[in-house]
Amino acid sequence: MENCNSKLLAMYGQSASMFGMALPELAAQREDIVVLAADQSVPAGLDKFKSLYPDRFFNVGIAEQNMIGIAAGLSDEGYLPVCVAQACFLTMRAYEPIRQYAGYMRKRMILVGLFSGFTTSLLGNTHYAKEDIALMRAIPGMRIVAPADAMEAVKCFESAVCSAIPVYIRLWGKTGTPIVYQSDYDYELGKAIRLREGKDIQLVATGSMVVQALEAAALLAEDGIEADVINMHTVKPLDASLLDKSKPVFAIEEHSVIGGLGDALNDIGVHARKIGIADSFGVVGKYGYLLEQNNLTGEKIKEHILKNLKI
Repeated sequence: MENCNSKLLAMYGQSASMFGMALPELAAQREDIVVLAADQSVPAGLDKFKSLYPDRFFNVGIAEQNMIGIAAGLSDEGYLPVCVAQACFLTMRAYEPIRQYAGYMRKRMILVGLFSGFTTSLLGNTHYAKEDIALMRAIPGMRIVAPADAMEAVKCFESAVCSAIPVYIRLWGKTGTPIVYQSDYDYELGKAIRLREGKDIQLVATGSMVVQALEAAALLAEDGIEADVINMHTVKPLDASLLDKSKPVFAIEEHSVIGGLGDALNDIGVHARKIGIADSFGVVGKYGYLLEQNNLTGEKIKEHILKNLKI
């Protein structure tokens, strides 16, 4: 979408900006795009697409495994299937079909996981998607993207449509998501973005944690610590060009500390100190409360860093 309006996109949220605004434009240009939803068309903001292209939309119901099988068949016939479901059920319940079809058989498809991390809040641990990056990282050839705000969600979706390999897009939040990018910018799938320069430490964040990392950096600056902030929107493949091993590096993610961004950084030789969700099933609560309890707010991230640096 040209001349993206960050405030308008943020008002709609990530999924509705992608599917309600960007998708109809892309579908008008690309007749091969079809959408499959596991009973998530309304939360995803697919109403406009459904009304414009009813013959290119399929609601498979609460049947994520079946959805991936259908997508594989459509991919074989030359279509580009976009599969939409809650992130926890898409990546866990349908893991084997995704591994076989998108991974092993390299069927081209875009997998969109809604409500990642703690976004489902009061629905509890059964609905939290805190292992999805780890699962998708283990599939050879899978590309993983976690956009920082609604504008970036649109940009990564447009890039995924042009990708020749399967892509998993990890969305968070509902309407009114925080704005990271106030104006339009150049985006490239697989290319990290420096949002703030700092000489003392480096904060590498993905998805919902980018805005929290920026807040933590501003708070740390008040204590005389200048933090470099990197938006690692693409977790696989990882872009190492902006990483600085000479500084303490902190990986910040709304995901388990096992198998996510922190481990991805460690796998390429960067000693990342991980800030994420602990390896346990925690309490249930509203979203802000859950971030607070898991030290994933700007203030809590700052406190964790100061403690880690022993300042």
